[in-house]
Amino acid sequence: MLVSEILRIKGSTLFTTPPARPVLEAVEAMAQNDIGSLVVMDHGRLAGLLTFAEVLQALAERGGTLGSLTVAEICARDPLTTGPGLGVMDLRRIMLERHARYVPVMDGSTLLGVVSFHDVAKAVYEEQIFENEMLKSYIER
Repeated sequence: MLVSEILRIKGSTLFTTPPARPVLEAVEAMAQNDIGSLVVMDHGRLAGLLTFAEVLQALAERGGTLGSLTVAEICARDPLTTGPGLGVMDLRRIMLERHARYVPVMDGSTLLGVVSFHDVAKAVYEEQIFENEMLKSYIER
């Protein structure tokens, strides 16, 4: 299974934020959409990735308040990215090695979507179920 297949199953909804947006507004958007990350886009180009991990770190450093903090001040500026043609097993390995929970999928400079570790785990699980059913069917013949 390829990353592009995960995106096809997930749908084409993209959640992005500009770097100048207040972190509190970004957190509200993440909560309303039940997502754990926002891709930071600046003039149509990938500028970073904001995840709940950066938000929690900012809260811990600031005594539980975000104040006027902007997304640009706390986002990961050079996040792990992948292309749509990478295999899911390779992506899983890379995500584990880099401790990445969310990976923007890029086609050149075009954002196609974000794949989460949950998405990868689900894809691997469903692929294994399919293979097991095929093996059972073959054995029962």
